[in-house]
Amino acid sequence: MYSVALLGATGLVGQKMLQILEEENFPIKTLKPLASEKSKGKKVCFKGEFLEVEEATENSFDDIDIVLASAGTEASLKFGPIAVQKGALFIDNSKAFRLDKETPLILVGVNDEDMKAHHGILANPNCSTSQIMPVLNALKKISPLKRLIVSTYQATSGAGSEAVSELYENTKAALQGEKFTSKKFKKPIAFNVLPQIDTFCENGYTGEEMKVVFETRKILHLSDDFPISCTAVRVPVDTGHSEALSIEFEAPICPQKAIEVLSQTSGVIVQDMIDAYDYPTPLEAAGKNPVYVGRIRKDIAFENGLCLWCVADNLRIGAALNAVRIAQKAVEMGLVKKHLYPKLLRK
Repeated sequence: MYSVALLGATGLVGQKMLQILEEENFPIKTLKPLASEKSKGKKVCFKGEFLEVEEATENSFDDIDIVLASAGTEASLKFGPIAVQKGALFIDNSKAFRLDKETPLILVGVNDEDMKAHHGILANPNCSTSQIMPVLNALKKISPLKRLIVSTYQATSGAGSEAVSELYENTKAALQGEKFTSKKFKKPIAFNVLPQIDTFCENGYTGEEMKVVFETRKILHLSDDFPISCTAVRVPVDTGHSEALSIEFEAPICPQKAIEVLSQTSGVIVQDMIDAYDYPTPLEAAGKNPVYVGRIRKDIAFENGLCLWCVADNLRIGAALNAVRIAQKAVEMGLVKKHLYPKLLRK
């Protein structure tokens, strides 16, 4: 049994983590919900019991075995090292440590062995990266990847609870013909799509798009110059990210072979009966754990290419579910607290 702290307990992902910890019956001895000062005193429900949220401080991690963190980059950078120094395994859902060379970036079932190199912190990939990892990992076992082009259609919940509220408020105002001032997004999200997620980089791509590039290379152990291009778009959907992939391989892969392999991949469900209009949509994927794949077809732009459509609940596999799975896998592999004994581990 483990003492678990949940940093960011009142947020969308934090709430989902609570739900999944209960669903998975994670072996919890004590659960400590933590958040910022403004959320201090709020209540969260776990297994029918209402727990009071505490303000996260340097003393919050005494006698804690595992920290599940989803309180943002600033909080993770501040409290991650403190938690580790006090003997906790820090599993982080922010971008704080994802590209740190000393921190494994983990999608459970894809690169579990990388966890053995941890020094107390394990990073959870960005939501748009996470759901395509099981798909790419399965297909690259048939033939090595040569090039990847990704287009994302991301739900508002990926930007937090305020963004979801803005979607509904903006939609209501639009339907009633009322003026609406966008706060969370740069432009109206109702009946619209926004080709910007995160801030723009010097190369014209956004931070979200470059996350897909860098994180995919790291998780799949691709070269630093492996060609990946991404366009990330926010769409007026509550929950569930959709992504269109155009993948070029070193050798040809026929669509039927891809369907066969993906159908046998854990955590992936193939919906690819176009004659019956059976293909995945975010509405159907919301609230469910698997990654759904459909529209699998030969890419006519590449000699050895495949196109496919990939949908998943961004709050689950894209965030909370994988974080809990990392904790489960760390327990299974005996990695909790082992970082306290680096000299012993090297022998």
